[in-house]
Amino acid sequence: MDIIKELVTTISEASLWGDPMCLERNEYLISEGNIETALYFINSGSLRIFMLDENEEHTIRFGYKDSIITALDSFVKGGKTSFYIQALKKTSYKSISKIDFNALMNKNSRNKDLWKKLLEAFVIQQMERETDLLTSSPEARYHRVLKRSPQVFQEIPHKYIASYLRMSPETLSRLKKS
Repeated sequence: MDIIKELVTTISEASLWGDPMCLERNEYLISEGNIETALYFINSGSLRIFMLDENEEHTIRFGYKDSIITALDSFVKGGKTSFYIQALKKTSYKSISKIDFNALMNKNSRNKDLWKKLLEAFVIQQMERETDLLTSSPEARYHRVLKRSPQVFQEIPHKYIASYLRMSPETLSRLKKS
């Protein structure tokens, strides 16, 4: 079973999901400087995680239907986040509080292992992305994301994909045409 599906099922079986909520396009789930208090499961829509650097936005990650998202830096460490999570279109989601989530994950070794596997998957994804950004051409980065996550190109506006790939929207457009 997929790690996210297994985690969602585990939380559902414990009846710990909050009521479904909705964000309108461009609304923020969390902003830089806030403390993350929940983990979110996206029912529909799409979100992006980004940070600001001297007024330039750097897209770090996307979330869309059937994915889990949170400001992981704050969720894990408990301090203020460096990130923003913004809805790219109307987004329906449900959440579990950090307190309930941690209690559930610490309930047994199976749950602890599940959380560990999810964190490992996040780390591997980030390492692959970092390697791509440091060593691959824009064309190679584009093809890798297209192969790994083709749904990104259906769900996410191209200007944010370009930001994620660290290229201009024009470069992304040229790559898509070729």
